[in-house]
Amino acid sequence: MRTAFVAGNWKMNGNTDSINELMDGLVNSINSSSVEVLVCPPSVYISQVKSLTESSKISVGAQNVSENANGAFTGEVSLSMLNDLGCEYVILGHSERRSLYAETDQLVAAKFIAAVESGVKPILCVGETLDERENGETLKVVSRQLNAVIDAAGIEKFADAVVAYEPVWAIGTGKTATPEQAQEVHAAIRAEIAKSDAATAEKTRILYGGSVNAANAAELFANADVDGGLVGGASLKVNDFIAICQAADA
Repeated sequence: MRTAFVAGNWKMNGNTDSINELMDGLVNSINSSSVEVLVCPPSVYISQVKSLTESSKISVGAQNVSENANGAFTGEVSLSMLNDLGCEYVILGHSERRSLYAETDQLVAAKFIAAVESGVKPILCVGETLDERENGETLKVVSRQLNAVIDAAGIEKFADAVVAYEPVWAIGTGKTATPEQAQEVHAAIRAEIAKSDAATAEKTRILYGGSVNAANAAELFANADVDGGLVGGASLKVNDFIAICQAADA
């Protein structure tokens, strides 16, 4: 049985004081949960958050990483650095990285391989734009993004990976895929992985990301193939994020 998983992507938000306040509320509320809980702060605050979670069940991850090893890559963060800080996960292929920074399927695949080989677990994001959904291309787009990684990395590298379905049209817009829409795509993702290995498909956790909040989480997580959420804005609000974690624990 797959353990429910809720990950908070803070994006480019937070400061020392706000993070101390947020983590104080989370650490005191989440330790009794059976859900795996992850927070992904901006890289400059990873050490602070790691120190605040030492006595808790909350894991710490990064929002992005370079596919390159250490070297002359100004402004980048390497996987050895994430390992040095104790990061357990890294988000890869987020729609904002794909759209704002022109990350290709091939680049995402290279980062995925590098992450797995370094021992950092990847959270692979896939999802379609509004135009792609309206043109009936959702499953085609998601399959392309997923298979770019499977083909390059090999299915064996998905052993500890997490997949996040994030419809681009629902990120930061207040719009959310219906539970039925989410389940349809999650089931298709699992079926696509199963083409390479049924056992891997069965154990791979697939998260929903796209305006997840305290009001809609329970209905989304009730679906058979929705194993939790990749949460954006609501992960910065302690009571909302706790409520989402509780919904996954139901």
